[in-house]
Amino acid sequence: MTTPTAPTVAELEEQERRLTLPRFTYEDAWRLGTLLVELAREREAPVAIDIRRGGQQLFHAALPGSTPDNDAWIDRKRRVVERYAASSLLVGTRFRAKNTTFEDSSSLDPDTYAAHGGAFPLTVEGTGVIGTVVVSGLPQLEDHAMVVEALEHFMRPAPR
Repeated sequence: MTTPTAPTVAELEEQERRLTLPRFTYEDAWRLGTLLVELAREREAPVAIDIRRGGQQLFHAALPGSTPDNDAWIDRKRRVVERYAASSLLVGTRFRAKNTTFEDSSSLDPDTYAAHGGAFPLTVEGTGVIGTVVVSGLPQLEDHAMVVEALEHFMRPAPR
């Protein structure tokens, strides 16, 4: 996988609009999580994966090469999505677009919040953000790209 280029605020906002789900069930969490595991295994990516709806963890996997530190990053990135209802990369990119950083301008504890790519809101049509999907273990743009790729694949209609 080649390193993606940094997307703009507008590109990230369009991703979030495009990746709005019609629903998100327990079975959907399993399907999305196993899809992410398959992508990571194909790439031998040393990542941890986490999917939550509300306060409930519905899926978690740690692949070879991941560490407990990845779980700490998952928590920090997930909290940004929960607070801002936007992807962790979009939040960080919005701060950078204003010539500052999340760490310098958010007034939030960087040990608790990280506006680094890899956490994406699970948004359901007519409801709003209901949860998060997070990947941690790669450079932030790659974490984000893996989540987006999995969501795009997940949302494709099943072949007949």
